[in-house]
Amino acid sequence: MKIAILSRNPDLYSTSRLREEAEKKSHECRVIDTLKCSIDITTANPAIWYTGEKLERQDAIIPRIGASITDYGTAVIRQFEMMDTYCLVGSIPLGRSRSKLRALQLLARKGLGMPATGFAHDVHNTRQLIKLVGGAPVVVKLLEGTQGRGVVLAETVKAAEAVIDAFTELKADFLVQEFIKEAGGSDVRCFVIGKRVVAAMERTSSPGEFRSNLHRGGSAQLTKLSPTERRTAVKAAQTMGLDVAGVDLIRSSRGPLVLEVNSSPGLRGIEEATGVNVAGKIVKYIEDNVDSPRSRRKDKG
Repeated sequence: MKIAILSRNPDLYSTSRLREEAEKKSHECRVIDTLKCSIDITTANPAIWYTGEKLERQDAIIPRIGASITDYGTAVIRQFEMMDTYCLVGSIPLGRSRSKLRALQLLARKGLGMPATGFAHDVHNTRQLIKLVGGAPVVVKLLEGTQGRGVVLAETVKAAEAVIDAFTELKADFLVQEFIKEAGGSDVRCFVIGKRVVAAMERTSSPGEFRSNLHRGGSAQLTKLSPTERRTAVKAAQTMGLDVAGVDLIRSSRGPLVLEVNSSPGLRGIEEATGVNVAGKIVKYIEDNVDSPRSRRKDKG
């Protein structure tokens, strides 16, 4: 089977691990720089050109699309979909998950628990927005932020007003979210493949930091999920339409709350913390589904 990994850097841990596992199973695997793909949409036969040559047909692609190139990456995935290539992450699910606001609205519609969240364009009355999510302390998040960047904990109403005013001056879109004190600076990353959570780790923030992202210096360890947490993670991934996803949960006094659904979850942290061969499970999932009727379905959502 011919598998292409859409990635800007072949040396990234996740990219190299996926390639290693694919080649271990005797698949022909190559890494394709997403931004070097040219889309041919003028002919009856859709095609992609790469480094000056027409790209031969791939049986499957594994998109590893960075947030900064979401729009172009989505267009490239759409072209592969038009070429009837199995795409592990579809263009529509990718778009859903990358829009924090849209993702939260979809999750809420499905009845999934989340921290109370507020969003507004006119924020002249910032106290009303803060009150909407239960009052200070609150978490203010940039809609375009990734890996914990653009996430600020405001301990008081005045601090929250100052952060909101600063983001507003920058004309940046943001959310205001309830702070879950009992989580103690920890969250849980659930790695979902298909209808199962194949690995889970608890991430804990470093001293003096409330963000638990590993990129922010947090630590991770294997954790055992409750049945409710497993069901929540799988339902969140399915709500986005994702067959592979990193679902971030926070443990609260009212049960698991969904923070985010990641369509390009990193593999290093989860593999090192749990010892699970996640890359191998992803390749196995592709093998099992590349020719299934569902893989040819056009997502209408």
